[in-house]
Amino acid sequence: MARCVYLVILLLCLGLMYPLVTGTFMDKLASEKLCADDDCVYTISLARAEEDYNAPDCRFINIKKGQLIYVYSKLVKEKDSGEFWAGSVYGEQYEDHMGTVGYFPSSLVSEQHVYQEANKTVPTTVRNLQKP
Repeated sequence: MARCVYLVILLLCLGLMYPLVTGTFMDKLASEKLCADDDCVYTISLARAEEDYNAPDCRFINIKKGQLIYVYSKLVKEKDSGEFWAGSVYGEQYEDHMGTVGYFPSSLVSEQHVYQEANKTVPTTVRNLQKP
């Protein structure tokens, strides 16, 4: 009887862990992005949030109205998608969020200063990786 109870508990635990092991599929936001360099590490511009934005998942960042954001890339808009930029928050009062890079809707910010043009088109995923 005890073995049966342990077996049921084990099966329940494995069943509850299945979603954690398999992950969750997230829709792709875009196939390409515009950057200032091939690695998208140089800052394109500084933007100011015009509205608050609460991130729907881990790919995005929360922004607050008035917050400054360093912009590193701009996703190339596709048919039914919104237009998103990738960046990180700026300023001492947001120190706990500094360094976190994520997407946010470009419609919620205004560019304050352009540092360099985003004229390099880069794929958002690496394709055809060859094993060494």
